[in-house]
Amino acid sequence: MKRRNTVVALGLALGLTATGCSAMGGGAGDGTVTLNMVESLTNPARTELLQQLIGDFEKQNPKIKVNLVSPPTAQADQKIQQMLQSGSGVDTVEVRDITVGPWSNNKWLHDMGPDLKGWSGWSQLTENAAAAAKDEEGRTYFVPYGFYGLSLFYRKDLIAEAGYDKPPGTWDELLQQASAVQDKAKRRYGYAFRGGPNAVSNVTAVIEAYVADRIDPADGYRLTDGSTIFSAPEAAEALKTYIEIFKKAAPPSSVAWGYPEMVEGFSNGSTAFLLQDPEVIATLRKSKAITEEQWTTAPLLAGPGGKAVQPLATAGWGVAKGSKHKAQAVKLVEFLSEGEASTTFAQENSLVPILKEAAEDSFYKTGPWASYVTMNENPDRYLTATQPRDVPWFTEWTQKADADVQRVLLGKMTQEQLLADWDAYWTAKRKSEKS
Repeated sequence: MKRRNTVVALGLALGLTATGCSAMGGGAGDGTVTLNMVESLTNPARTELLQQLIGDFEKQNPKIKVNLVSPPTAQADQKIQQMLQSGSGVDTVEVRDITVGPWSNNKWLHDMGPDLKGWSGWSQLTENAAAAAKDEEGRTYFVPYGFYGLSLFYRKDLIAEAGYDKPPGTWDELLQQASAVQDKAKRRYGYAFRGGPNAVSNVTAVIEAYVADRIDPADGYRLTDGSTIFSAPEAAEALKTYIEIFKKAAPPSSVAWGYPEMVEGFSNGSTAFLLQDPEVIATLRKSKAITEEQWTTAPLLAGPGGKAVQPLATAGWGVAKGSKHKAQAVKLVEFLSEGEASTTFAQENSLVPILKEAAEDSFYKTGPWASYVTMNENPDRYLTATQPRDVPWFTEWTQKADADVQRVLLGKMTQEQLLADWDAYWTAKRKSEKS
């Protein structure tokens, strides 16, 4: 899918919260239809919010009941894939930009384009949301519920204690400040490093910053000359800086850290810096381990050229090809994608909204959100690039790349080998795509 400028991003991972997971969608004797709706980025607060929104939908549509299935995030996509593959058990489904490619390629998703042709909600969507809702052939496999983006979360108290009066603006400055904050005797570390699940996202973020002047905005893994970003000389410099941050300013255990460990390490004071999506804003505001006076955000870190690159990421609601109640499932997607339901979901999950009206809300112009406004207002410094997250092999890629990052951290693979391997991988994949 082609997506255009927006501040973006992704992923919360906690426990299992499900309502009647064993129930199957079907119809009652009185004409009532039961839909199975499956989410993938599960956490208790988010599930509770979805249940509230579903309750509002059911009040407006008394002949439609919705059974929300909430598998743990770590296994969710695999679970959803199994359900989609079986052709039953799921009607409305959470679709992410990293899953829409393989799922639609396997014909597991329903093209909602014809169903939504007369939908009044189209006029409410921002330009970016409307663009993200359609692929290159005009098919709509999901309507986005918001966008994710990266910013630097930092502990104001910890960097002040280390002698700094402002956050770092570049990756080199991050290395300097995070190293200064580090005090192993106090079990205090500089940076909440991501060495576990989705480690590749932060590695590509630093590489993209270093090659920003030559990056292809339509493909964040490619340079304007057609070569991969991993082949650039700047990529080696970027990776070296990033691995230095791990060696000099991160907890040793972060070699296996994913989202929950990173956020916990930041909120409990173990680490001073965290590179994450805006949904962390809501998580930190609800945390009892940290006060809002102790932290805020700064714009995405720049490379040596003074520029950063925002990777575009989104997710939304779609309908399973195997659903026997597509009309009702589409109706649920429409409800969640317009008006108060959409605005509430975006704000409660700290997402960049999909609605024009919501985007102008003061909610998004103050406090931790101010860094996103800064990035939007300075597009020449904070560039945007669409990562190829919708290619059919992206899940394969992330699994491989995460394992490679961990091998480098453990000394089982050199940085040079990683970059050469990644360059070869994407070069071969792009070549096969054209043949």
